Amino acid sequence: MSDIQLHYNNLSPYLLRKYGCRVFKICLDGGFTCPNRDGKKGVGGCIFCGERGAGEHLRPSSVSEQISAYFRRARKAEKFIAYFQNFTGTYAPIAELKEKYDEALSDPRICVLSVGTRPDCVDEEVCELLASYLPRADVWVELGLQTASNATAALCHRGYETEIFLNAVNLLKKYHLNVIVHIMLGLPNETEKDWIATAELVDSVKPFGVKIHSTYVIEGTQLERMYRRGEYTPLTVEAYAAGACKVLRHLSSDILVHKITGDAPKDRLIAPLWNADKNGILDALHEEMERENAYQGDLLIKNRPV
Repeated sequence: MSDIQLHYNNLSPYLLRKYGCRVFKICLDGGFTCPNRDGKKGVGGCIFCGERGAGEHLRPSSVSEQISAYFRRARKAEKFIAYFQNFTGTYAPIAELKEKYDEALSDPRICVLSVGTRPDCVDEEVCELLASYLPRADVWVELGLQTASNATAALCHRGYETEIFLNAVNLLKKYHLNVIVHIMLGLPNETEKDWIATAELVDSVKPFGVKIHSTYVIEGTQLERMYRRGEYTPLTVEAYAAGACKVLRHLSSDILVHKITGDAPKDRLIAPLWNADKNGILDALHEEMERENAYQGDLLIKNRPV
C-alpha cells in the first residue's frame, strides 16, 4: 500500500527523511494507572477502555526488560521510538516519571521518547521534565482527545472537558514538545458532523501529528454491555473508511498521520471483527480516497476564501 502515501502525510517517510534510516516503535507498559480508574476522576475508565488499557498486548515488566526483549527479536531497524502506551504516562510522581523515562532512553538507539497521556495530567512540572530530554531525543506527547464533543465525552466517561485539552496543547507547545492527538470515529451517537467538528478543532491547534482509529468493542468494557443490550452499533469498515477520509480532508497537509487503524486485541475483540484486519482497513481507505479523488487537507483548500 505504498501509494496510499500520495493521499495523506504518512509518518514513515518523515522518519526516513529525518533519521536517514528505518525507525521502529517499542510499545511500553510503564506500570501507570489512570485518574479515571483510581477514583481521582472516576472508576472503570472510559466506556471503551479495557482493564489492561490501550496496551492490551503488553505484559508488565521493567522498562529495560521490555526494551531488551524487543531487541532480542532482532527488529530490522537502526533507531527506535520508546512509546509509553498503556494508561496515563504522566500520571505518577515526577521522580518516578524521571526514572522510567531515563530507563527508556538508556539505549543510544532510542531517538524518540513518546508518552501517551491525558490532557488533565499535563502540567508545568511534567512539561519541564519532558523538555529536559530534548537535547538527546525528540519528545512526543500523545493526547487522547477522541472527540471535540463534550456531550460525547461525558457519555464515554472521558473525565475532562475539551477546554482542558486546548490548555494542555498550549502548555506543551510552550515547552517545544511535539503534540500528537488521538481521534476516534464511531463513538456512541456521533455522526459525520461530529467527526468533522473534531477534525476542525484538531486542525486549529496545529499538532505535530494525529492518530485516527475506529471504536471497537472489547470484552469486559461498558461498551460491550451497551453492545449486548443493542444500545451501540459499531461502524462498518466502509463507513469508517468514508469517515477517516473526510477527517483527513479537514486536516492540514503538514500534520503527520501516525496511525489510521487501532490495535484491537484479537483475543478480546467482540465487534466489529474487521478491526483486526489492518491491511483491509488501509485498502478500504485507499479505495475511498481514490474514488473521491481526495487528499489530506483538500477541503480546507477548497473552503479557503480567495
